[in-house]
Parts: sequence; C-alpha cells; structure tokens
Amino acid sequence: MRNLFNWLLIAGMAAAAACTPRETTLVLLSTNDMHARIQQFPRLAAAVAACRDTVQRVVLVDAGDRWTGNAYVDKAPTPGMPVIALMNRLGYDVATLGNHEFDFGQAFLGRLIDSMAFEVVCANLRSDTCTFPQLPPYVVVERQGLRIGFVGVVTNYEGPGHPAGNAANFEGLEFPDPQQMARRYAEELRPKVDVLVLVSHMGDDRDAELLASETRYDVVIGGHTHELRDTLVGGTLLTQTGKNLANVGVTTIRLRGKRVEHVDYRVVSLEACDPDPDFQAEVDRYYADPELNRPVGAFSATADAWGVANWMAGAVADEADAEVGFYHVGGVRLDSIPAGGMSTARIYDLEPFGTEIAVMRMTPADMRRMILAKYNDTENRKEAHRIDLVSTTPYEILTDARDSALDVRFPKLREGRSYRVAISDYVFKNYRDVHYAEGEITGVKVADVLLEELEEKSPLGPDNRPRQRIVRQR
Repeated sequence: MRNLFNWLLIAGMAAAAACTPRETTLVLLSTNDMHARIQQFPRLAAAVAACRDTVQRVVLVDAGDRWTGNAYVDKAPTPGMPVIALMNRLGYDVATLGNHEFDFGQAFLGRLIDSMAFEVVCANLRSDTCTFPQLPPYVVVERQGLRIGFVGVVTNYEGPGHPAGNAANFEGLEFPDPQQMARRYAEELRPKVDVLVLVSHMGDDRDAELLASETRYDVVIGGHTHELRDTLVGGTLLTQTGKNLANVGVTTIRLRGKRVEHVDYRVVSLEACDPDPDFQAEVDRYYADPELNRPVGAFSATADAWGVANWMAGAVADEADAEVGFYHVGGVRLDSIPAGGMSTARIYDLEPFGTEIAVMRMTPADMRRMILAKYNDTENRKEAHRIDLVSTTPYEILTDARDSALDVRFPKLREGRSYRVAISDYVFKNYRDVHYAEGEITGVKVADVLLEELEEKSPLGPDNRPRQRIVRQR
C-alpha cells in the first residue's frame, strides 16, 4: 500500500502507550456525514485494516447521514443498501441516526435497520408505531475487558421538534430534546462503563452547548454540521471529520487500569491510503449502471456554487412559467459542476430528494417575510444567517451589527403587486412564515426538469453572478 505512514505512526504511538500491564489503549475510528460516498470505502477499508493490524482494541463508529448524495446508492434497487452492505463488510460496531436516514420515509428506514449488522442507537427517539422499531438509547461494547458505552442522539432543532426533512417522514415519532437525553443516559451509564462516548448528530454548536454544562462523557463523536472539529469543551473532546468520507477520525484513549488518563484525536485524510482491491471491486459493481452512466448533456464552462443554484432557481421558474423562482441552498447538493459532459447520475447527485415544483402567488411583502424568518431562525441555526434562498430576482438582506436581518430590498419588484412564484415543495411544506395565495404542488420533479434542459439546450452556459447579497447597516 502507498503511504500508510500516518496511520502506522498513530497506531504505533497507541501501541507504545500500552507498555505496562496496567495501561491499556483504545482507538475509536469514526465517520460522519458520508452521504453515500461509497467511492471512498476502498480507502477507508485500507485505513481500518492498517489500524486493526496494529492496535488490539478498535471500535468503528458512525455519527449519521449515511446516504443521500450519490445516485448509485440513492437509486439502487434498494436505496441505501450499498452503504449498508459496505459498512457491514467493514465491520462497523455502532452508529446513530442522522436526519437523512429518514429521506426515504420511516417505514423504509425501519426495514433497512434490520439489514444493519451494527448496533443503531438513539436516545431521543420514541416510537410506538408498527412501522418503525424503538431503538435502544445506548449500547455497551466490550474490548478485551474494557467496557465502552455509546449513547446516540439526533438533532430535533430544525423541524422544529424533529430532524431536518419533510415533516411527513416523522409522523408518529417523537424526538425529545437531545441534550437532555444525552445528560440523562450519561448519568445512567457512567457507573457501568470504563469509557463513555456520545455519538451525536445534532451539530458541533449544540454539542458544545451540552459540554459547556456538566457532562460525564469522555468523547463526543459528532456530525451534522460538516465541520472539522478537534476541541476540548469543559474538559471533554469534541470531534467531527467534515463530510463526504474525505477523512476518518482517530481517537486514541489511554487508560491506566479502568481510569481514562489521556485522550488524543487526529483527522486522517483517506487520500493517504491506497484502495483495498476487494472493496474497490465491490464499489465498481455498484457503479456499472448503464442508465445512470448515460450522458445527457454538457456545460460549456464550470458552474460554481452560485451558478448551480442559479440554474436550479431558473429551471423551476421556466418550467412553471413563473415570474420569480426560488431554490433553497440545502437542496443544492453539488458545490460546482465542471465544464464538460454530465451523466444522469450527476443530476441525481445534484437533486437526490425527488423534489417537486410548487407554485403560488406572492407579493414582495410575502417574499420578504419568508426570507427574514429564515435568516433570523433561532432553532435551525445551521441554515440561518446566510443567504438560504437563491432567486431569479435580485434582492439584498439588510442586517444590523448583531447580524439580525431587518429588511429585504427587491430592486426589480413592485411593492403590492402579486407575482407567480416557483419554489421547491420542501420550502412550500416545511419553511415557516411562507404566506401565499393559490399555492399548489405541481407534481413535476426538479430532477426531470434539469435532465430535460440538459438534453435540449446543451451546452449550457452557467450564470455564476450572485443575485443576492447581505448588506450590514451602519
């Protein structure tokens, strides 16, 4: 294998720490927000094998959002199953739920959980439905005399009251406050284990809030906000590996007897590892899909993040014969599109949710209210204080010194006039303070519209000009 030096160095340091009979070393390998990037699994497999070959006590953990973002997974005969099969083969031990685990519906997720060879834990999910099993709040994993407790939690802030996603996917389920549940089960489990780990999909900001109060965890393996985190908060290590399986987290815990003496964390880039050939062959089989590999069109130049979002907002507006189009940033799943050809798979990577176009009539006052509410959202802070709704019509968000939005200016719209507006059904159904007249969901899928535009108008020339901006008031 090429260049596993970093891995062997880390593992060697861990092994050296266990140089007396009273000292033991545990390594937690962690992933989060892999979003179906199964093309990284061959490198991950090589990295995990190198660590297991050197360290005796290794536990492999995932902090949620295992699918949505790769058409070869999301459009598989059983959506999500390629990720599960690879995780099972690699020998994951523990995982919690992310919000995207619910993207295919709770009944479907309930069936998929039966296929997972690893334990799925979530302390702040309550179910009394027949479609979704009640998950355990925690699990205790034993490694050669060590007892490691893992408590799982998932965000409930964006709903509000449930994870981010279509509200219909969570009907019949309850999601109590994740911080409260994390504290409750830490108190219950701490006397029973040698090492206590929180596997959290509530975001690093919420994790830090929890750790700033009294907590008994030794480590937090986090996810949801796609950050790189290696921070001590209140004496507890808070970690996160970013997104898309670019990295793996390596937490080395050294104990003397049954007492934790030192905790160290490193983010290791998977680019340092040559792919495992057996895992590569399995991934190649998933990618051998002629329909997803079918070329559909091309871009004449690279579309940056603005260009991609502008294209989607314009496409939904054109399809609906709307005067104004909006598209939410969270629904734009590619950061850029390079110049050249595009396959069907890339369109589904860009729009993996089956989103449909909604139309309505809105005045500038209605649009202003929607934009202000989103910018100033105190619950879903992950999507607040940014331009969340890219539009075909220019606008400026005016903010004060505390970054609170005060007003929105629409230079090309006339106040009081009603406009035909096209928007995603996700915003239509889930955003707060969306006021309109004559609203309906058309049943037309955004991905189909994008495919049609590519087939009929290629090569497309991207418009990378930002039409929205934030203006701080003095």
